[in-house]
Amino acid sequence: MNKRNLYIRLALIAIVVALATIVAVPNGPDIKIGSLNKPLFIHQGLDLRGGVALTYQADMSALSSDRYNEALVTLKSRIENKINAFGVSEPVIQTGKIGNDTIVKVELPGVTNVQEAIKTLGEFPDLKFYDQTGNLVVTGADVEKASVQFGSSSTGSSSNSILGEPEVLIKFKADGKQKFADATTKAAAANPKETIRIDLDGLTISNPVVNEAITDGSAVISGSFSVEAAKKLSTQLNEGALPVPIKIIGQQTIGATLGSESLKKSLIAGIIGIMLIMLFMLIYYRFPGLIAILALVIYTIINIAIYKLLPVTVTLAGMAGFILSIGMAVDANILIFERMKEEIRSGKALVLAIDDGFKRAWSSIRDSNSSTLITAVILYFGTAGLIKGFALTLAIGVIVSLFTAITITQIILKLLVTTKMKKFIHT
Repeated sequence: MNKRNLYIRLALIAIVVALATIVAVPNGPDIKIGSLNKPLFIHQGLDLRGGVALTYQADMSALSSDRYNEALVTLKSRIENKINAFGVSEPVIQTGKIGNDTIVKVELPGVTNVQEAIKTLGEFPDLKFYDQTGNLVVTGADVEKASVQFGSSSTGSSSNSILGEPEVLIKFKADGKQKFADATTKAAAANPKETIRIDLDGLTISNPVVNEAITDGSAVISGSFSVEAAKKLSTQLNEGALPVPIKIIGQQTIGATLGSESLKKSLIAGIIGIMLIMLFMLIYYRFPGLIAILALVIYTIINIAIYKLLPVTVTLAGMAGFILSIGMAVDANILIFERMKEEIRSGKALVLAIDDGFKRAWSSIRDSNSSTLITAVILYFGTAGLIKGFALTLAIGVIVSLFTAITITQIILKLLVTTKMKKFIHT
């Protein structure tokens, strides 16, 4: 690689580090681009900030065994949507069974008002369909699902479908099919044709005209929809289709178990550990160790920036994952430097020793980091709560460490070979 390409890569790295630093600094600027307004801060978990834990019981008695898992997934998704609207990032939602009862436990970091949380999560959208005289036709319990499709026929409840136009398809359950058939048969016979009003939490979200009796259990709402509007209506209908009834059976306010003083001590311990690692690298590897320290500082900045951007909810377990990944980042540099020493001792020129050192170390670094990433992925998708946070921070750390140890360290070393400072690399 020629010197010009090295400088270009170094410039790109400098831009990435500069942007990451702007994001990572405490009280840094939020992202404001057009309608996008994303606050940037470190989200703390229940064990660091405290919060609210709510326990619900889901009534699955009316479901067949083959629909149990589907209903549970839908219920968790509904709760997550509610929590997102509540403004809580990365909640913990756990499901399980106690005897014949299905239990859902929800943990909300940073929430202090228990009653507000109960009100927000405990009241699911109330979906109701009314005829023109105000009589209730069907409810959300009668709706199986709603989806967006693009017009291909003239079957619908509001107006004739137009080929290629976005529209919303509603499928009703068996009981809802007959109820809706009766109501639309009556409405279609009216002159002028009547409408079916659809209310969600008391607000009208659609008022389609019934063009013909709908007896097959599938109703289409069409006419002048944008794709976004059709998706929004479909989402609202699905939110109102309550999968199973739930009731709250327990509530708890959780204090920050570490407390501000304990958190401060944990951070101090972590900083001391990092400083000791840096001191070891500097004493043992001298100038290359200084480069490794620089890469480690960049590694930390990029990690913090990613935590803010995603965002990642940091718990004590998450901090452990981050600190563990720091050790792995240093381990990669140690492998590289030891390989370089071997190449230099064999009599190779410095530039070749650097190239071959990185090449020979790469297979070991790749294999060890790949196995760690596989473990982190399994933990993330196979567990919940604190373990999931540990897996996420560990995986992010491993990926970033590959960038800092392999790319940044290598580019700096190769650039130094072209200067008078190359003599320090031998030491």
